[in-house]
Amino acid sequence: MSSQWALAVAGGVVAGYGAFSRRLSTTVISGPLLFMVSGLAIGGPLGFDLMNRAKDPEVTRTLLEAALVLVLFTDAASIRAGDLRREEFLPLRLLAVGMPVTIALGWLVAWPLLPGLGMWELALIGIILAPTDAALGQQAVSNKRVPALVRGGLGVESGLNDGLALPFFVLALAAAGEGHGHPGVLETFLRALLLSGAVGVAVGSAGAGLLRRSVARGWSSPEWRPFLTLAVPVVTYALCVVADGSGFIGAWVAGVAFGIRLRPAPGGAGARADGPGPAESTIFAERLGLLLASLSFLVFGAVILGPALQHLTWRTAVYALLSLTVIRMLPVALSLIGTGLRPASVAYIGWFGPRGLASLVFGLIAFEEHLPGTTLMGDVIALTVGLSILLHGASAPFLGNRYGDWFASTLRAEPALRENALAADGADGSTTARE
Repeated sequence: MSSQWALAVAGGVVAGYGAFSRRLSTTVISGPLLFMVSGLAIGGPLGFDLMNRAKDPEVTRTLLEAALVLVLFTDAASIRAGDLRREEFLPLRLLAVGMPVTIALGWLVAWPLLPGLGMWELALIGIILAPTDAALGQQAVSNKRVPALVRGGLGVESGLNDGLALPFFVLALAAAGEGHGHPGVLETFLRALLLSGAVGVAVGSAGAGLLRRSVARGWSSPEWRPFLTLAVPVVTYALCVVADGSGFIGAWVAGVAFGIRLRPAPGGAGARADGPGPAESTIFAERLGLLLASLSFLVFGAVILGPALQHLTWRTAVYALLSLTVIRMLPVALSLIGTGLRPASVAYIGWFGPRGLASLVFGLIAFEEHLPGTTLMGDVIALTVGLSILLHGASAPFLGNRYGDWFASTLRAEPALRENALAADGADGSTTARE
């Protein structure tokens, strides 16, 4: 009976947020925060115990993994190679310099703070907490007063870094599991990276080709086309899992291949004449991913964060705070040296690196591998994501407006401000699939 009550409450929270989502978007109550707090209230030892991991172990993993698969696929399909050039230096620097330094710094800081973990378990913490999630600070990247360069750069970074972190995560997990009955690094590399990547390219390209042809020849009805797109990440994930590869890497690569195949030819305008572009094709999958991600934050609060708060220690609390501040902001500052961005912009970009769905799923996978120290790893990851949902969601409206005020006043005095670089092109920073 408790599971039915939990389902009813979850449905009520979805309905309530759907009714007031526009009003709440300008307040400190973000969607992920509302769902997480609701989860804390209905589940686990801190709530009414309507839901916990012992009762519903498969529900938790299935929901989180399905949400991440859709987010990886739609983000990859929506990001264009031209976005990296259009947004100028920002996403390239954040991804090529900031992200590796964030992983390394997270690894090093964990060493003295989290004793008892091995070298690869410490590396996993750094990798798992490196990807960002723009959905947690949505107002920070959707506030039109924030310069387009910053909004677009943060959106592109968030859309790509979870996929780029996957190979590091898979290989570090394999290294940590060697000697504990898990496949070695070489086998993991061949299956998870090469085989899964090949499956992703094949299914993503074939799916996009089938969609284009069916639209051009009038084979399909508009009502069913979104399901064709949805089938691409589902089939890719299933095939990769059957082959003992990584369904997440496969889904991300499938999204890249799907987007490339549907994208207009160079120099063309608009969507292809023989079919829709990737943005139109992935709308349904993107919205379904948004729903599943929101429910994932509810389940996170109920079955993961609640128990983790019972094991709270000063070490895990300090690491979580450092992960959201120094471990994120210092690499961002280093990656932006010489760009001409003002300290206010560097601080804004550095702060809005929230941790979300990718960190949750990676952490859950690592936990279920039963490696030494997985309980401590799980507590650190859960606390970091929980703090991120609270702090980034609550600060986004206020800091977005404050930064927008600074940008407007500074631009009046200095029209050639570096942050205004995209204004001449009419860019609006809307490259992120999550806006």
